Amino acid sequence: PRVKRFASFIVVGGAGFLVDVAVLTALIEWTRTDPYSARLCAIAMALVVTWTLNRHFTFGASDRPIAVEGMRYGTVGLLGNILNFLVYSSLLVMFPRLSPVVALAIGSASATLFAYTGYSRLVFPRR
Repeated sequence: PRVKRFASFIVVGGAGFLVDVAVLTALIEWTRTDPYSARLCAIAMALVVTWTLNRHFTFGASDRPIAVEGMRYGTVGLLGNILNFLVYSSLLVMFPRLSPVVALAIGSASATLFAYTGYSRLVFPRR
């Protein structure tokens, strides 16, 4: 069950990554938003998508009220995305010619294990 759950988490994370990339790219290309502000908007959109998918397909809804579950998910997601954003931003500063999408991929990978651990233990614990 743990391997299946982690595999589902990776698939859901992939969907969140696609949302993140799509929103980031659209904001940069179509609105000329700077890559840092665009990334913050993209993170927020991806977080909503992954919460919805993780609660339905990966972990199942918790026994907490949905508002509490959402706050817990948001907190873990925020911390994971702070790590993600720090890696992303550091890469763009250190390597100015690096594509924002490549920096996004590396930042996302760096936060995956942190997020899985936090979500499985603090948001959707097995009883």
